[in-house]
Amino acid sequence: MPRTPARERNPGKRSEASGDLFPIRTVSSLTGVNVITLRAWERRYGLITPSRTASGRRLYRREDIERIHAALGLMAKGVAVGQVKHSLNQLSVERTGDKPAQASTSNWQQFQARMLASITRFDEEELESAYNAALGLYSVEQVTLQLLLPLLQELGRRWETSAGSIAEEHFFGVYLRNKLGARFHHRQRASEGPRLLAACLPGEQHEIGLLVFALTAHDFGLRPILLGANTPLEDLVPVVKRARCDAIVLSGSMPPAREVVNVQLRALVAAVRIPVFVGGMASVRSRDSIVAAGAIPLGIELSLGAERIRSALKAVKPGS
Repeated sequence: MPRTPARERNPGKRSEASGDLFPIRTVSSLTGVNVITLRAWERRYGLITPSRTASGRRLYRREDIERIHAALGLMAKGVAVGQVKHSLNQLSVERTGDKPAQASTSNWQQFQARMLASITRFDEEELESAYNAALGLYSVEQVTLQLLLPLLQELGRRWETSAGSIAEEHFFGVYLRNKLGARFHHRQRASEGPRLLAACLPGEQHEIGLLVFALTAHDFGLRPILLGANTPLEDLVPVVKRARCDAIVLSGSMPPAREVVNVQLRALVAAVRIPVFVGGMASVRSRDSIVAAGAIPLGIELSLGAERIRSALKAVKPGS
């Protein structure tokens, strides 16, 4: 299905986040760490080092948010806050065997270049080889966040700038849907656990992020029901009742149109009596509008998002 150019896909108001830099209040919302604590982690412990605007406002990168999530995971295991920085650095060194940031970035760039070259030649055998090589070094979630999703974005940019073609994007999209879809449908199905109605936001054609989230959610004891790309929100209301869903999860890689959030999402939240979550980069860049509509932004980290949903629904019995 042809892609709509970005300027037409996303006519809504830009988020206060500029590119991949996010203000402290957005980071606080996405991580659950209050603003005072984030500042203390920076000043006292050097856990994170945000950049600054000319006026002195802190701006955080996507990597900073991922580092905060990792720090929270260590502290949940009993690591003292004063030791977290050392533990994070050790984990990075063990993973790469070198200086973590440079080595990791270089690896991802090499894998992306290799996969992009195979896509432009429509060489599925080499694409499969590169994908398996990445999985041999990193977890599925790391490969998805650091390689597959950025590669999809790069293919989209190539098409929009005429450097590539829609055929390249479709070739890679079909490949990933086959790989991830097979994993999803061959998983061991759970007979218990909250049911999630999972769909892409209207206008969102990329369902790869949704598929990966569904696999992660299954690992957390949740039972996702997938509807796929570009789903009209008004169509979800009868499905919730028929499938006895406990929550709705919407996915978006780009900020949705203003009407989708301000009108359609707000109407969906009002029409159902279950929580409505929004994940992906859309939940970061349109966070304020999503909250104003009554939905819950999940951010971009799959495991943390699944855990937040599970925690929110732990008192809800399936089918209630």
